[in-house]
Amino acid sequence: MKKDKIGFWSVVSIGVGGMIGGIFAVLGLAVQLAKGGTPVAFVLAGIIALITSYSYAKLSITYPCQGGTVEFLNQAFGTGIFTGSLNILLWLSYVVMLSLYSYAFGSYAASFFGDSLFFKHVFITGIILLMTLLNFFGSKAVGEAEKGIVTFKVAILFLFVIVGLWSVKISRLMPNEWAPPIQLISGGTIIFLAYEGFELIANTAADVDKLEKLPLAYYTAVVFVIFTYVMVAIVTVGNLPYSQIVQAKDYALAAAAKPFLGSVGFVLVAIAALLSTTSAINATLYGSARVSYQKSWRKKSGTSQLRVF
Repeated sequence: MKKDKIGFWSVVSIGVGGMIGGIFAVLGLAVQLAKGGTPVAFVLAGIIALITSYSYAKLSITYPCQGGTVEFLNQAFGTGIFTGSLNILLWLSYVVMLSLYSYAFGSYAASFFGDSLFFKHVFITGIILLMTLLNFFGSKAVGEAEKGIVTFKVAILFLFVIVGLWSVKISRLMPNEWAPPIQLISGGTIIFLAYEGFELIANTAADVDKLEKLPLAYYTAVVFVIFTYVMVAIVTVGNLPYSQIVQAKDYALAAAAKPFLGSVGFVLVAIAALLSTTSAINATLYGSARVSYQKSWRKKSGTSQLRVF
């Protein structure tokens, strides 16, 4: 494997890292909308993400490019005002996601300082600057950082799930506790933001050592995140009343850990949130940075493509 290439698990980590940070940002709002049906809403959104990842996997193999989604749009509609407008919307979505993740990071970090608004803004700015600096070191550094961060944060989340399952109140998850269907679907729509990030795998296509394994990386990342989200939602809704989850929606997951893990659990989950949002910011910055290379890729590669069906 070349020194500047990234391996299968680094690619999966970029996908997982881009997604898992979202649950810390949207969980409180999702519970507010879906109530006891929150795990179902996560499944609905996850199915949509999995179907979408199938298309992304095929496109990534056909047009292996650092531009990712931008290149797919160029191939479909050609270069012009229409494609340029869509690409600007893509850039704006990256800005929105970075704002979402950095706000969640700042909220969890500030919770250690009495939820201070000043510290929240300091942490929001600081984490974006830090991850931008990391991305200057290239795709290899980003992939290795994602592997380490994702492994640690997933370990904490699974500790949260394993311990929390013992005290889950099943009655809070029954259909009679679910929100009306329209609200449940609305919750799923909001939750889809938590799955934003798997498309960043497309931006690794020019950097991976084995391109043919890219589809498996997509499916592995999305299925793993669906399972993780559903289990976390079950434990959260099953352990904490809806009103308390909504009240602490900026750091709902850490608050949900308190009933069965105490203050230590709050700190552990807050650390997991910081790691999760950090890796999500890192992966999103990586994807947005790769887009700038798509023009040079098209010039160098011409019409050569690898097709796998």
